[in-house]
Amino acid sequence: MKKAALVAGLLLLAVLWLGILAFGERDSFSIHMIVHMGVVAGAAPLIALGLSGSRHDLTIRWPWFTPVLASMVELVAVWGWHLPAARALAEASWLVTALEQASFLAAGVLLWLSCLGGALDGREGRRLAGTFGLLFTSMHMTLLGALLALSPRPLYGSADVSCFGVPLSAAVDQQAGGVVMLLVGAIVYLLGGVTLLATTLEPSTPSGGRP
Repeated sequence: MKKAALVAGLLLLAVLWLGILAFGERDSFSIHMIVHMGVVAGAAPLIALGLSGSRHDLTIRWPWFTPVLASMVELVAVWGWHLPAARALAEASWLVTALEQASFLAAGVLLWLSCLGGALDGREGRRLAGTFGLLFTSMHMTLLGALLALSPRPLYGSADVSCFGVPLSAAVDQQAGGVVMLLVGAIVYLLGGVTLLATTLEPSTPSGGRP
């Protein structure tokens, strides 16, 4: 299962980066957001699940890297790259775009790995912390998505753009991107946090005993 999750995550990453990002409109904020959320909420948890418990699980060697700390790293990466100046740099340079996407992937994988991985000793406490970390991430992504969707003016340019061949004004393009972040951030991270909490609260079955 873990190997299949890792392969699925890498394939999704290839579709997002080599397909949508490479051939989509660089100045479309909604396309950017589809790729961004696909990386942090799609590919990252699959890759983290595939790496969890293996020798590539950094949280085994970094027990101090808690889900709460990882969620703060994610917050800085997400909010920082959505400042208008940073967004303009990423649209203007493929090198900056690569740095942006690499930071999204690293922050996403580390967050999910801190929740799903780590040493067996203390796993229950890490899952509880992971519940808080994922719920906090859901909150700040929902907030940013709502701010972008409800902004009275476009923050990332004023020219019309094309999203998968559909012409959009700058304001509508930003609103669509904000809605993508709001919905995906709310659903995926909230679902992940609730699942972790349910797993932690599930009564353990003694070895050799009946459920």
